[in-house]
Amino acid sequence: MPKLTARTEFAAALNQVCTERGISLDSAIETIKSAIFAAYRKDREIEDDTLYETEIDPETGEAKIYEYADEKKKKKKDVTPPNFGRIAAQAAKQVFLQKIRETEKNAIIEEYEQKIGQIINGMVLRFNGSDIICDIGRGQGILPPSEQIRNESYNLNKRLTFYILDIVETKKGRQIIVSRATPKLVEKLFKREVPEIASKAVEIKIVAREAGNRSKVAVLSKQSGVDPVGSCVGQKGVRVKAVIDELGGEKLDIIQYSEDPVKFISAALAPAESLKVEIDKERKVAKVTAPQDQLSLAIGKDGQNVRLAAKICGFKIDIVGLEEKKKAVKEEKPAKKMDKEKTKKTKKKDFKKDTKKKTKKAKAKITSKTRKPAKAAKKKKAETAKKLTKKK
Repeated sequence: MPKLTARTEFAAALNQVCTERGISLDSAIETIKSAIFAAYRKDREIEDDTLYETEIDPETGEAKIYEYADEKKKKKKDVTPPNFGRIAAQAAKQVFLQKIRETEKNAIIEEYEQKIGQIINGMVLRFNGSDIICDIGRGQGILPPSEQIRNESYNLNKRLTFYILDIVETKKGRQIIVSRATPKLVEKLFKREVPEIASKAVEIKIVAREAGNRSKVAVLSKQSGVDPVGSCVGQKGVRVKAVIDELGGEKLDIIQYSEDPVKFISAALAPAESLKVEIDKERKVAKVTAPQDQLSLAIGKDGQNVRLAAKICGFKIDIVGLEEKKKAVKEEKPAKKMDKEKTKKTKKKDFKKDTKKKTKKAKAKITSKTRKPAKAAKKKKAETAKKLTKKK
């Protein structure tokens, strides 16, 4: 940051303000100019069409105000009142301080814009309704209810690690939003505690989290000979314990990532073992058969384990107990037998009906055939009898 080299009281004071507040020299001088002009127009009627310019000597601090006759700023007139320096200093003090605060705040916001997506150590400062105001160094962050962990207690002066989520425009200006509930916080804490993740020898693929209760972290080795799960756990669990302590005792499951969905789903449902996984890739559905003693572990408390496994794998998971599956198979077999017997009975009935119809038709044909020659014989007898009567 450039500084004034002159050995004057004004230059020394200006350098001190710039270094303490962390603002640039140019923005400080522009702030002083606007404050002096505000003090000048306070007791004077100024036309809107008239152009004014404030000049200040950065070495001595002497201020002058010029009025321009035209828009081209060729002719200027010195309109600085007598003893204006002392009067302006008193009148412009509050305006200057306010402008300095605004400039300082903007500088802080610009600094934290570069830190979005990083973690930072902070402290609970005060409560503003349901929001928590946190001290995060030069600035203050807001922890809204949606980014708080439900079962975590927030006490004054309590030190915590926050994730810088975003900078949002509010009624009070731009505010820094921090988070304790985002899955990115778990990822960044592991990156801080595990050197293999920082050096990119191990990669965190996916994090599924229910803040305050449990998280599942899928890790993958990018370097041969490096155990991704062992690297994250650390010797005697030192590394994972440091992350758990930062999250207030939240449970963490570290699993190895796999491209094979069957292996990945069975690993995601840990601590349950001996699972049989059947998947439908098109519908993104997985059917898991678990032994009866592993069924409760696979589902978890209130379905938490299977819910997190579904999030991390991207499949809808249906878990069935082994005994329930056997019962379902047994129930299906007698039902099939019953269906077969019914079909046989219906076939027999249909066959009997068909035979009866056929016999009836055959009898009708026989009777019709026997009736025809009998009628013909009767006709012949009648004709012969007529012939005999005529001869007589």
